[in-house]
Amino acid sequence: MVARSIDSAHRRVSRVHQVPRQSASLEPPARHSLRPRLTAIAPSAGEAVQQAGGWLFDQVMAGWDVTVISVDRGDPRPLHILGVRACVLDTALAAPVFGACLQAVALRSDLYHADARVRRLVLTAAAAGDTEIRLWGDLWPADFADEADPVSHRLSLAARAFKAQALAAAAVAPEPPMDTEVFRRGEIRRPGSLRPSLQDVDYR
Repeated sequence: MVARSIDSAHRRVSRVHQVPRQSASLEPPARHSLRPRLTAIAPSAGEAVQQAGGWLFDQVMAGWDVTVISVDRGDPRPLHILGVRACVLDTALAAPVFGACLQAVALRSDLYHADARVRRLVLTAAAAGDTEIRLWGDLWPADFADEADPVSHRLSLAARAFKAQALAAAAVAPEPPMDTEVFRRGEIRRPGSLRPSLQDVDYR
């Protein structure tokens, strides 16, 4: 099942407010969804917004079910601004089918290296099927093939606007406006690895 991309550049940003908001509390990820599922794993909601917030927003707008798992129990409101489900790591690990039904995972690379629970979740997702894995950060995990394929996502106009609001809600220091977020595509060292195609569309 492939979600179609939505070109937000040709719509007024004011119309994008229809993105569903989650409740103010942290909640477990949806266990069953007919939509393709993406999970990002980060130390905090603020870092997830800073590193991947625009891409996550655009994936929500393209029809994906998006969850951010954070290590801390900080304020989930920055993620809710993006229309993203917020969850803490301990809660995510309590969902027995969670890692086995993901089409894409994004995470900070040193979390994979440092936390066995994160490694297990990512490896479970990769072993279950065609799961694309994207990473940010300087450390490259030994479990991944040596050559990292860089992949960039050009943010829609709406994504830029909502990311700015989410950064403000997370009290993240203002940064120069950027229209692109860059990741490295990782591939677990195993034969026959396949990757689904995410919606990286130039929204210009």
